[in-house]
Amino acid sequence: MTGLAGPRAEADALLRLAAADPAAAHAGARAFLSRAGASGDRTALATGLRAAGLAAKELGLLDEGVALLGRALEQAEGYEAALVRMNLVGLLSARGDFQGALAQAARAEGVLRGDDADRLAANLACALARSGHVPEADAVASRALPRLRDGGDPVTLTGLLTNLGLARALRGDLGTAEAALTEAVAVGEAAGLGHLAAMARGNLAFVASRRGDVPRALRLFAAAEPGLTRERVAQCRFDRSETLIQAGLPGEARALLKATLADVTAHGYACDTADGLLLLAHAELACGDPEQAAEAAERARAAFAGQGRAGWAPLAEHLLLRARWAAGDRSAVFLRSAAATAERLQDGGWAEASAEARVIAARVALSLGRPAGHLLEPVSRTRERGPAALRAAAWHATALEREARHDRDGARAAIGAGLRVVEEYIEVFGALELRARAAGLGDELAGLGLRSARSARELLSAEERRRALARPASLRPPRDPVRAAALAELRTLSARHTAAVAQGRAPETGLSARLAEAEAAVQARTRRRQGEGAAGRTSPRIRHVMSALGRRVLVELVRVGGDLHAVTVRDGRARRHRLGPYAEAAREVRLVGSAARRLAGRGDDPRSRDGLDQASRRLDALLLGPLRRDIDGDNEGDGEGDGDDRVLVIAPTGALHELPWAVLPSLAGRPFTLVPSAAAWMRARAADTARRRAAGHVLLASGPGLEHAGEEIRLLRGRYPGAVARTGAAARAEAVRDALDGADLAHLAAHGEFRDGAALFSRLRMADGPLMLLDLEELAAPPRLVTLSACDLGRAEDGRRDAVIGMAGVLLALGTATVIASVTPVRDEEAPAFMDAFHAGLAGGLSPARALASAPRSPGVAGFTCFGAD
Repeated sequence: MTGLAGPRAEADALLRLAAADPAAAHAGARAFLSRAGASGDRTALATGLRAAGLAAKELGLLDEGVALLGRALEQAEGYEAALVRMNLVGLLSARGDFQGALAQAARAEGVLRGDDADRLAANLACALARSGHVPEADAVASRALPRLRDGGDPVTLTGLLTNLGLARALRGDLGTAEAALTEAVAVGEAAGLGHLAAMARGNLAFVASRRGDVPRALRLFAAAEPGLTRERVAQCRFDRSETLIQAGLPGEARALLKATLADVTAHGYACDTADGLLLLAHAELACGDPEQAAEAAERARAAFAGQGRAGWAPLAEHLLLRARWAAGDRSAVFLRSAAATAERLQDGGWAEASAEARVIAARVALSLGRPAGHLLEPVSRTRERGPAALRAAAWHATALEREARHDRDGARAAIGAGLRVVEEYIEVFGALELRARAAGLGDELAGLGLRSARSARELLSAEERRRALARPASLRPPRDPVRAAALAELRTLSARHTAAVAQGRAPETGLSARLAEAEAAVQARTRRRQGEGAAGRTSPRIRHVMSALGRRVLVELVRVGGDLHAVTVRDGRARRHRLGPYAEAAREVRLVGSAARRLAGRGDDPRSRDGLDQASRRLDALLLGPLRRDIDGDNEGDGEGDGDDRVLVIAPTGALHELPWAVLPSLAGRPFTLVPSAAAWMRARAADTARRRAAGHVLLASGPGLEHAGEEIRLLRGRYPGAVARTGAAARAEAVRDALDGADLAHLAAHGEFRDGAALFSRLRMADGPLMLLDLEELAAPPRLVTLSACDLGRAEDGRRDAVIGMAGVLLALGTATVIASVTPVRDEEAPAFMDAFHAGLAGGLSPARALASAPRSPGVAGFTCFGAD
């Protein structure tokens, strides 16, 4: 007996190690098996094969793991064979062979006793959940849980709690799911089972994502993944992809899904492949490609059918339904299909997907002129709980149904309730980029509110509420040393890359890849920031805006469907104007922008100047011509100059944020300011009043590579003799950032780069690398007035322009009152004189908007615009 105890003890130790350190267990088991055959101990050999097989599965070697367990089954008899069958349940499930997995469980169930029976229950619960029998999985796990809590097997307890938590999360019972997974993390960590604790933490991230807490989910995913082995990493990345889709980043999710799908498919993890295809369909749909989404959903449905996962098939049908809706199907046949799919989803226990299918069915019914109340009645509870996207969609359908019944007040109440859901969801996010993307959940609801508005006041109120969704938060995130270090590394790499390009040589090998990795690290860290809740989101009432305007004139441009409207407010009176097709205005904006860019680069090119003049006149007639009476009045004397000298407060929309407004003939020499919204103008005005009470310094800074920047700073130092100057080698990015804090006025002359698609990495080139928009979030007290004498930094990110994600918009959100920046390239040699004239106007007591209007313009400085308080 003594001779047999050694191999058996070693094999048992390897079996325990497989749960804690699969890599070490796999290596140890292979070594053990190479010598165990000589002992003649078939039990020890079977146990060693089990250890090797379980470890192989975790390391992504599924076929090897199944083969090893097959050999173990050949060696084992009776009780030992039942133990092997218990292990096969998990491996066959991963392969997608659920019929085989459940058959092995059934053969082991009558044999195993005590703790082993509970271990089988844990594996069976996982197999049932993954096969789509979620209620059965919950029941199996719940029966075994009390015994495991009283026992001494933390490996099985952690696994069972993880499976139970996942099953309940899939059913939508997020509270009890989180409790089970939190316990799993605690048990796993206390027992030193880092791998299992990381699995539970990854599932906690899944629950947080389903709750809508994307930043917490991203933090948990980041904490879990380093502790996971290959198969679990893939599952974690699938779940993270779902979170990215929810966060409005479907393109990133699609790329991650395709890479992960290729990996799990190559290694035989058929169950994961089917799950990944379903998620890929979600991503394709969110990317606006319903045809590709339908193809992925069909592949997922076929995979589910082939694996005997009938419980998951309705989810693939649900994706096909959504794809048909996105493709524009509004037929009676589709209505019947949507209603039937909703019933199948409900019967399968997929309550949220069923509710979404009912919402689609209701929308189709309404589009056909049919009643939809009976379809929405079962969804009524969904409007109060569940994912934000589903709740918003349910309220939208409810608003449409009430509108169809001519219940205008009820429709307005439903729109308001739905927008409150979106507002609450947005406040979870601390990252400006994700806040802007999350605002997209409210687009359809807000659009319905705009279409329903009748009066000018109603339209202005609805548009202000829409814009409030997209506005950046004035967050003061806590200092993050890890993020600060990542920013510093990014700055260093960027400086090296810029220097190489400037010198006409290729960047060093691998530098571009390292630069991309550094940006990704900063971006990931930023996205994990938590929001601050609903504090500070309340917007002023329209009557307060009207009162605050005084003698100014507000021009707020609004897209209603495909049309462009304007609301003007002058002397407390609001008027509504239909201007024409939005597409026509957007086309003219592109022509103006192209001509202005050519003139800035080529000098006084007659053809470009003629093109700019013609496009500007057409755009002027389209945008401002119908508003002439409101913006100019009767040209009566009013003590501030002629009637047309009133400051215009302009709130553009969409592509109009890109327009160099000063080129419009009606605005030549006219003071105006651009704002994200009327509410944003009021906040900027309040910030201006507050900051004027605090004494602040003047900062003048210039970056390298601009021939005339030195002359510009020299002229301004004459106007501000006590200014803090950061020039030459002293103009390091962090030194300039620190000098911005608490300044009353800051003037930065440097090369500017606007990054469309990655606006938070827009930058000013300083002596040691870029001063990025992300750096500005570190400011405790941003300057009252900032002048960015640089190219393009007045621009906002394409696709989310109303969120005004760019240098100007973020500075305003952080508390700067006024920003002077250009939406087009700037001709270096024309900037010094223009900026000197602007600052002369300030010194003479003019407001920023009036000082900018008084400075002589040339094509090379046509893009400079006043943003914020005037």
